[in-house]
Amino acid sequence: MPKFMPTEDFIIELFCMIDDQMKDVKKHSQSNLYPSEIVTIGILFAMKGIGERKFYRWLRGNFLHLFPKLLERTRLFRLLKTHQNWTEKFMAEPKVFRIADTYGIELIHPIREGRTKRQIGKKGISNHRFIVGCKVCVVTNKLGLICGFEVETANVYDARFLPLIEKFKDEMIVFVDRNFHTREGKDPENMKVCKGERRNERMLIETVFSMMTKVFSFKKMAHRVWEYLRARISFAIAAFNILARCGDEG
Repeated sequence: MPKFMPTEDFIIELFCMIDDQMKDVKKHSQSNLYPSEIVTIGILFAMKGIGERKFYRWLRGNFLHLFPKLLERTRLFRLLKTHQNWTEKFMAEPKVFRIADTYGIELIHPIREGRTKRQIGKKGISNHRFIVGCKVCVVTNKLGLICGFEVETANVYDARFLPLIEKFKDEMIVFVDRNFHTREGKDPENMKVCKGERRNERMLIETVFSMMTKVFSFKKMAHRVWEYLRARISFAIAAFNILARCGDEG
């Protein structure tokens, strides 16, 4: 009995799970790909954790028979950018008590900061060191599944993500660290700031970030357009939720 599922079988199983969640999304009359195919390709791209060109060569060279109407590379990634909002269907249900924290993604080395006008990342601190990139804030439920996220440049203060926390004010209380607190006292009613060595269940989100780093190569990306960067993050978070649910069922 094989130790690992063959890649082709995994892609088919992944497509079936995605298609079950997207039954209400209709295919455009002029589109070559079905919505479930688009999301499947986006999630595969996030899971591979490699560049667009390398991923496209891998997909076309090995699995064109699964996606016979695969578009040209640039058209395909424009399609992923356009339909990144479909990943919201794979966000987890909020529970009563949950956790929020931020994660830094490096886009370029700090020494290359300011060398091009196309730079989209900014300098900030992540894990006690400077990066030039962006910052992702995620809110997880008690199972470690991601309920929502937001993306800003790395130089912003964590309090910039308070609207994301406030969005869940009628559904759950969110535990955060002191970086989310505002001096003006405008914290959302559902946000609870935890002092050091309190609420150890907050470490669950560190496990989430560790898995995102190792499975999806989430710590470093090379995108130069903000919309494409956000699309990559959206599909990676959707992929994480799908795989985590599969692990729980297994």
